[in-house]
Amino acid sequence: MSPVQYDHVIQLPTTPKVDGSVDPRVIAQQWLSNLETVLSQNDISCLANLFHEESWWRDMVALEWDFHTIRGLPRIQDFLARNQPRVQLSSFRLQDKGKFQPSLVKPAAELDLKWVASMFFFETKIGRGSGFLRLTPDAEGRWKAYAVYTSLQELKGAEEPLGPKRVYGTLDSMPGGPSKGTWFERRQRQVEFLDEEPQVLVIGAGQSGLNLGARLQSLGLSCLIVDKNERIGDNWRKRYRTLVTHDPAEFTHMAYLPFPKNWPQFTPKDKLGDWFEAYASLMELNVWTNTSIKSAIYDDAKSEWTVTVVRNGKERTFHPHHVVCCTGHSGEPKIPTFPGQEDFQGLVYHGSQHTDASQHDVKGKKVIVVGTGNSGHDIAENFYENGAEVTMLQRSGTYVISLDKGVFMMHEGVHDEYGPPTEEADIFSESLPWPVQFALNVYGTKRISAADSDLLSGLTAAGFKLNFGIDNAGISRLYYTRGGGYYIDVGCSKLIIERKIKVKQSPEGISGFTQKALVLKDGSELEADIVVLATGYDNMRTSVQKILGSKVADRCKDVWDLDEEGELNAMWRPSGHPNFWYMGGNLALCRVYSKFLALQIKAAEEGLSGESKAVDAKL
Repeated sequence: MSPVQYDHVIQLPTTPKVDGSVDPRVIAQQWLSNLETVLSQNDISCLANLFHEESWWRDMVALEWDFHTIRGLPRIQDFLARNQPRVQLSSFRLQDKGKFQPSLVKPAAELDLKWVASMFFFETKIGRGSGFLRLTPDAEGRWKAYAVYTSLQELKGAEEPLGPKRVYGTLDSMPGGPSKGTWFERRQRQVEFLDEEPQVLVIGAGQSGLNLGARLQSLGLSCLIVDKNERIGDNWRKRYRTLVTHDPAEFTHMAYLPFPKNWPQFTPKDKLGDWFEAYASLMELNVWTNTSIKSAIYDDAKSEWTVTVVRNGKERTFHPHHVVCCTGHSGEPKIPTFPGQEDFQGLVYHGSQHTDASQHDVKGKKVIVVGTGNSGHDIAENFYENGAEVTMLQRSGTYVISLDKGVFMMHEGVHDEYGPPTEEADIFSESLPWPVQFALNVYGTKRISAADSDLLSGLTAAGFKLNFGIDNAGISRLYYTRGGGYYIDVGCSKLIIERKIKVKQSPEGISGFTQKALVLKDGSELEADIVVLATGYDNMRTSVQKILGSKVADRCKDVWDLDEEGELNAMWRPSGHPNFWYMGGNLALCRVYSKFLALQIKAAEEGLSGESKAVDAKL
């Protein structure tokens, strides 16, 4: 069931010269009003007056219960003709303040391209949503859509208790009143599920599980999060000692609860683990630690799971409607083996097993780190700092971006200290189809590379091979399509440039081991006392197979990389297995996409989609 590879390399349009005196608000309002008229009359043929022939519509669960990127006017017409009669997009309204009100934008200085861009809001028969439009003029000066984005943000009748809608919290206002106990007494029963079964069972209490659990409970769904570790946050605490996040604080907030303004820009792993623990408590999440899955069976006829968990040695069986795998961005470690490895007199282990070089007597020892991604660099630096002679083995090029310059350039004006509210920044950041975003990233990557020129030239001179990814689009495409192939420099690059850490090229890879060395395909040998295989991780489906068994995993799709439309395979959307979902990614993605996954599950429970036992009763 492995996905087909699609490059999705596109050519961005050029636009006629735009008079600087144009009024973006008038242009955007006229276009949006015309769209509403066309949709209200269901006169889809008139969309040709509003969309370029080569245009895009990205939809996230507003028109269908999935993610879609629709390219080209004929397909957009078909998409709306199929869904508008049922969904009834209406009540369009432009954003009237802030960064994303109508404006004339030049998305890349190098391009002859300008568009009128604006956030907008809309309603459907069942919900309310937010969107984004980008209009460009045709040869006759008529403003038409190049890219439109629609996303469902809430369901009518199931609004979250936020702001003015927050619950009272008084004893009398709680369901059942005083007879059901105080808040504390209720929480004790809730977390043990003494009075109800969880509708959703979430496996893993990292950023994926916690963000999703908070979203689900805010939508009124009962949720149990189970984790094999002793404490919430141990999935970060137990990683190698020197780890810090590689994304800045304003980008990595969690749902409903941003980091304090005095939080460090890049969070040390143990501090983040403690934040997760506090978050679970403050969000009143039902988390069971020291808990593993013994068995999980899905009944297609009932649309229901039977899951037996083992907590502190005691078994408990639940019948949730949905199971969500939140066990990390990737699957099981990729641990290759090589001829002669059993005879090697040194130590060989995978990067996932690395904790800290100080656990070994490494001073003066020869250490080979196989792999040049984030983990490979961090592990190499850790060994060097403990006195080892370190060589990194590089098979193919790696994209390198500086932490202090490049990373901040990626988020400038959006997820930064002076940017718009996080909720608006999230809508904007997801509003372009990935192929379009990747095409724009080519220019952003060039600007970042120029800012990092000293760093990159120094690495090249030291024999480190650089790679900017497909179409030179940089880190985002590498992340979404490969889940790696890059390094965010937190210090190791300087050590490579200064030749304190050596780099050895081996395009053909490793041939095997002798008793005291690593043998490369070209026949050369590298003496070694320790070899760390920073060789990455497999697809998330391998974790599903390990935890839930082949019967479940065989029905699931592989995860990550882009599908035919240009959406990510299986992640945060239907997985291939009914009522089973994947949830993963960095902290920012987990904040953003936990909302869309929670809405899909809530819709299923309300009988609005075909993914729950509740459907038959409510249709």
